[in-house]
Amino acid sequence: MKHPGPGRSERGVRARLAQATRTPPGRLRLAGVVLAVLTVAFGGLTAWQLETRASAADRVVSYSQPLSRDAAEIHRSLADAATTASSGFLLAGTEPRDVRARYEQDVAQAAKLISQAAARTTETSPAQDSLSRLNQQLPVYAGLVESARADNRQGIPLGGAYLRYASEQMQTVLLPAAAELNTIETRELADDYAAARSVPWGAYGLAVLTLAALGWVQVTLFRRTNRVFNVGLLGATAAVLAGTLWLAVAGVTTGSALERSDHEGATPLRALNAARVDVLSARLAENLNLVARGSTATYNGQYADATKRLAGIAGRSTPMRRRSGSLPNALALAPGAADQALATAADQYDSWQDRYQDALKAEVGDADYQGALNKTVSATDTTSTADAAFNGTDRALAQAADIEQARFEAAADGTAGDLRLAAGAAAVLGLVAAAAALRGLGRRLAEYR
Repeated sequence: MKHPGPGRSERGVRARLAQATRTPPGRLRLAGVVLAVLTVAFGGLTAWQLETRASAADRVVSYSQPLSRDAAEIHRSLADAATTASSGFLLAGTEPRDVRARYEQDVAQAAKLISQAAARTTETSPAQDSLSRLNQQLPVYAGLVESARADNRQGIPLGGAYLRYASEQMQTVLLPAAAELNTIETRELADDYAAARSVPWGAYGLAVLTLAALGWVQVTLFRRTNRVFNVGLLGATAAVLAGTLWLAVAGVTTGSALERSDHEGATPLRALNAARVDVLSARLAENLNLVARGSTATYNGQYADATKRLAGIAGRSTPMRRRSGSLPNALALAPGAADQALATAADQYDSWQDRYQDALKAEVGDADYQGALNKTVSATDTTSTADAAFNGTDRALAQAADIEQARFEAAADGTAGDLRLAAGAAAVLGLVAAAAALRGLGRRLAEYR
């Protein structure tokens, strides 16, 4: 017995379908199937696209932004450790306990964050190479600093060479690796932001198609039956409209919240972290010049480069906001709540530059190394040295960073939950619309029995 080929089978199905739709009941059944498929598909696609955005919003809040923040903190902690170690070296036997404690806290914080970041990234992540270098080289740097400190306390001149070598390792190996890690994590954060704020065009398109199909069926029924309303189809239309409205409102509100978290939190924090590292780089160069006892112009050049990155070459007569550099950029991007802290940082920075110039004059103009040292760092004078103004700058920048992190969290928290609520509502409304449409058409079908 011969079986019909694929072509004959398909033609048979089309023929039976055409025959079934020649009658009003057949057309109603077909319309019911189409509307059920469209409404369920609308609910499913909307729920899926909103869940995708919710997952991205979750990653922004609980994964990529914290990793980006930690990468910046690793960078800052390493720069601060180098700066604090050089300050402690200059004070030698009079090094205060809080200076030593700050250095140890910086190293411990960097090691902890490196370990946490390594545990949270996959083996194929581009961040693994940077994390591996940081993990391997941080103990080497700490060992060099301890050797420098021990020699310095015994009055052995080799201590200065150890510290300069340690600082070179920090500047050529550790800090570049930290900056690379920061760049990688910042890029990942930007990708998650883009996914969380993406527009679900597929859901909007299917909503329009579904509403058009519902409208067409209702108009067709009205023309053939002269009945104005079909409660089931009206309910289905209302459910799809409600789902579309919920989709739009959730998209706008969460998109606005995520935009605000980026504008008032994540982006200003990146600018601020860059300024903080430049501040620390300038302070490190200032200290290392004294460690080298002014025997090289290298550190003065590094100081000039760092301050140029910080605030350009404009003098104090130019307001900080009108200068170029990472600190004016941080001021320009900061939310209003951080203005006061950053204004304080700018004032302290200018005071630090004045005191640095006084120390430089004593060292170069008057050949008074001890006088320059006393104007730069002191175990007892905590108000009038360059170190005091630097600490004031750093504290104010840290305060601004806390404010901006809080603004990020306040804006971004809850966005994933709002999107998931909308996703669940869309799925339910799609099923409700399908049931209502089938019920509405079922009533018309009953009239033919």
